[in-house]
Amino acid sequence: MNDVAQAQGSESAAPIIRSGQVPGVLVFIIADMIVFCMLFVGFMTERMGQTALFDQSAATLDVRMGVFNTLILVTSGLCVVLAVHAAHAGRREATRRWLLVSFLIGAGFGVTKLLEYSAKIELGITMHTNDFYMFYYALTGAHFLHFIGGMIALAVLWFMVGREPLDGRLAGLVESGALYWHMVDLLWIFIFPMLYLLGPR
Repeated sequence: MNDVAQAQGSESAAPIIRSGQVPGVLVFIIADMIVFCMLFVGFMTERMGQTALFDQSAATLDVRMGVFNTLILVTSGLCVVLAVHAAHAGRREATRRWLLVSFLIGAGFGVTKLLEYSAKIELGITMHTNDFYMFYYALTGAHFLHFIGGMIALAVLWFMVGREPLDGRLAGLVESGALYWHMVDLLWIFIFPMLYLLGPR
């Protein structure tokens, strides 16, 4: 009886067999990355024709804020990895905890980006200022929309793990959400040096 009570009260459970949720989200991620790659190629092509303008405009961006945002997303991504491991181990509370920590850390990225946008707009810098800022707002804006989608996914998964049985289907959803969040991280790792670091400083 004591063994049964301990098994019922323990957070740990038998490892959950992986579901078939992941391949579908991978198709979406690959298609999305192709679209961003086209934007990257367009940016580099325009930059080669207007190198001085692009370098001068890039120098107005705050590299420290870009580095800070990179650290935020990478740290948040690590927490999502821990949530996936917990989900496949059947540990509900640990899964919810790491999803929440990832969400809270990730929220810092949204705050800093909004501050950066507002500072630029107050200076009269918009996507119509020049071609560099057109790409700046297009790339970071598209990335920000993906970031919002990822934050919504993390919140929904947090609620689902708290209310539904943590079976293979739900663990697969957590893993799919993590893959999407890693895509958000990866996109920023490309966007950050492209916009903030290229050209002389």
